Amino acid sequence: MILFPNAKINLGLNIVEKRWDGFHNIETVFYPIKINDSLEIIEAADTEFFAHGIEIPGDNHDNICLKAYDLLKHDFNLPPIEIHLLKNIPVGAGLGGGSADGAFMIKLLNQKFGLGLTIEQMQVYARKLGSDCAFFIENKPVFAFGKGDEFTGQEINLEHHFLVLVKPAIHVSTADAYGGCAPSKPKTSLQMLLHLPITEWKGLVINDFETTVFPKYPAIARIKEELYENGALYASMSGSGSSVFGIFHEPVQLPNLENDHKVFYGV
Repeated sequence: MILFPNAKINLGLNIVEKRWDGFHNIETVFYPIKINDSLEIIEAADTEFFAHGIEIPGDNHDNICLKAYDLLKHDFNLPPIEIHLLKNIPVGAGLGGGSADGAFMIKLLNQKFGLGLTIEQMQVYARKLGSDCAFFIENKPVFAFGKGDEFTGQEINLEHHFLVLVKPAIHVSTADAYGGCAPSKPKTSLQMLLHLPITEWKGLVINDFETTVFPKYPAIARIKEELYENGALYASMSGSGSSVFGIFHEPVQLPNLENDHKVFYGV
């Protein structure tokens, strides 16, 4: 059985406060986009994980897909399986690719072995894997708060616009992104700002990580500038970076950006 974990972008991201447990409370809107990995499971004699495509940092034995399998195996009598992950979503890009893989693994096991888990039950498991994993269970636009694992519905639809995503050859660690950030509650709710026309988002819908990431990686800041120079209605870094997206009225081609970066069109 195969599923296709997808990426997400952040429409705005406010770092609200430091938590007692060392994490931060944030406010953001997660929006799913059409860049996908491929995740397959096959019953086998032993449980093994195989990665293909883009190289995934770290030890394969610690992959989030295996962690999701072990999490459910603790509560269900799962057979041994082979896990095959074809990695296409860029890593270290603020697109939630790893989180998506973990969440889709839960959904895949639920479907394959008829576990009967509800959306809410799968979200409980997903929250144990990472802060934004639970989003990918229902996989629809949401206003996310707390650690990024609590949600309320957000009515927003970008299907009538053209989305371009640019991934430079830069990996931004979460620690780098949070380093030097100054948490604060935004003056105007992000939920309210996103009800404005997209043409009014520039300068109002902010990703707080840009204040720490852009000075360290000016090449990422330059991508945002180039998207605006090429007619983007709105442009922003996604999550903690390094990818940057632009929302356009109509399809565009950006050959200057293609020279140095990976560009995804119409995602």
